[in-house]
Amino acid sequence: MEKIFIIAARIEAFTWFGLITGMYFKYNLEVTDLGVWLFGRLHGIAFLIYFVVAIVAAGRLRWSAWHSILAILAAIPPLATLPLEVWFTKKGILSVPIAEDQAT
Repeated sequence: MEKIFIIAARIEAFTWFGLITGMYFKYNLEVTDLGVWLFGRLHGIAFLIYFVVAIVAAGRLRWSAWHSILAILAAIPPLATLPLEVWFTKKGILSVPIAEDQAT
């Protein structure tokens, strides 16, 4: 589950970056709208996949309500899934919890 969440978070952040870059080329440089067309679609798919993965990970890894909500909301601001994924990894939140009967 850890690897799947990391991959989904990084792809979601990458497509956000592509969409922002595409918007820069479309609206500021007025060159092309190809980046917005392509990354808009890719980001929509990546957002939905990340959302589902975050919900499944929250259940399987027994995240607290706070971590679950934070993971879901991280998909809204641009590139926020990347630092969240790094923070979750450092804190061990993406690790599989040890069963209570195995802890003793």
